[in-house]
Amino acid sequence: MAEHNLAYNTESLQQQDNQHYLHPFSDHKSLREQGARMIVKADGVYIWDSDGNKILDGMAGLWCTNIGYGQKSLANVAFEQMNELPYYNSFFQCAHPPAVELAKEIAELAPPHMNQVFFTGSGSESNDTVLRMVRHYWNLKGKPEKFTIIGRHNGYHGSTVAGASLGGMKPMHQQGGLPIPGIHHIPQPYWFGEGGDLSPEEFGIQAAQELEKAIQDIGEDKVAAFIAEPIQGAGGVVIPPDTYWPEIKKILAKHDILLIVDEVICGFGRTGEWFGSQYFGLEPDFMPIAKGLTSGYIPMGGVIVSDRVAGVFEQEGGEFYHGYTYSGHPVAAAVARENIRLIKEKGLVEYVKNDIGPYLQQAWKTLGDHPLVGETRGLGLLAALEVVQEKEGRVRFDSDLDVGGMCRNTSVSNGLVMRAVGDTLIISPPMIISRDEVDELITKARKTLDLTMESLKQQGLY
Repeated sequence: MAEHNLAYNTESLQQQDNQHYLHPFSDHKSLREQGARMIVKADGVYIWDSDGNKILDGMAGLWCTNIGYGQKSLANVAFEQMNELPYYNSFFQCAHPPAVELAKEIAELAPPHMNQVFFTGSGSESNDTVLRMVRHYWNLKGKPEKFTIIGRHNGYHGSTVAGASLGGMKPMHQQGGLPIPGIHHIPQPYWFGEGGDLSPEEFGIQAAQELEKAIQDIGEDKVAAFIAEPIQGAGGVVIPPDTYWPEIKKILAKHDILLIVDEVICGFGRTGEWFGSQYFGLEPDFMPIAKGLTSGYIPMGGVIVSDRVAGVFEQEGGEFYHGYTYSGHPVAAAVARENIRLIKEKGLVEYVKNDIGPYLQQAWKTLGDHPLVGETRGLGLLAALEVVQEKEGRVRFDSDLDVGGMCRNTSVSNGLVMRAVGDTLIISPPMIISRDEVDELITKARKTLDLTMESLKQQGLY
């Protein structure tokens, strides 16, 4: 796989890494033993490591490099903005043109009833902000008892204290005594893993009805909001059955409860619409954003806020005691504006909807004939496949075998980044990916499955 020698000393970098760098979401003992893969260059849909290996980035970094790597104009606008106004804050009745202009542009892309944006530094910060805003809203409405936010098991809303609490990842909750008070979780709409003998349509209704049950159990007068991703990303690209979101909409229409649609992964074109809310016909009160906002070129996040919520903030007055040093950072805002301009200029949202999204999904489905694949699923430029021991009955491998991790490692060795969520393999490639590159992705994914099956057979596990 070696193709491009970039003259880095991998061993030296790994030694420094082991001595000084604590990684996110890592088993540090295992990482120290194996050594980190050093990524040193990127262009288009490819990355290179310090040993010169060229790898197709099937995850767009961390779901974020929507525009792909090597877009020089993003670097140029960052340089220009740093020379003009490298930083100023948005506290104390101050603002600056990049943040103001970006907020206007985001509002024009969002659903018509959402016209204001609060800026943050990341998706996790965005969901911290949402929690604060939801409770502030109900306080201003004279209903402080509306405090509980309902989320979903296996949902992901970041790794800060509030973000991890809103999410439903049990391993995260076990570290630090989470979730914090006032958070309740309901089952996820994951048909393949939890649908049993129900059809997807039946299961979608049943999963949605869990929200109604929770509202009844807790009391509508105590429930502040429901938070969910349009499609669960880190949970394994869980795409709800077609019946799920319409039923959720019916339930919320009956109750005085806010809707938070976490757009950190789905936002900025990945579903073939600017936002997943638009794909599913939702009308949120809050949309947390990040990732595709700048295509990962610089950290930035935000919360798009509905008119009814923002209107209460304005009418009632009083200070909202919340914000960040880097809210609306001018350099990040300038990069985000250029990123959005490029997405529009290149017609990437339409490209995902009408061309490369359908092409990827059709090609991805062909992997379903592999003996290890129990299901393929996808939407736009998001896709997943379920690795199984037996197709009939959706029988999984023993989780201790970590077959998904085996697939992931094999895939990278084959020159393709795929992510493993348990024994679910997922992809989320850059939106600039070509048909030839999709073909390459599929070829490498199939080779990964073949090699994994060979290894399992050699170990007597298949």
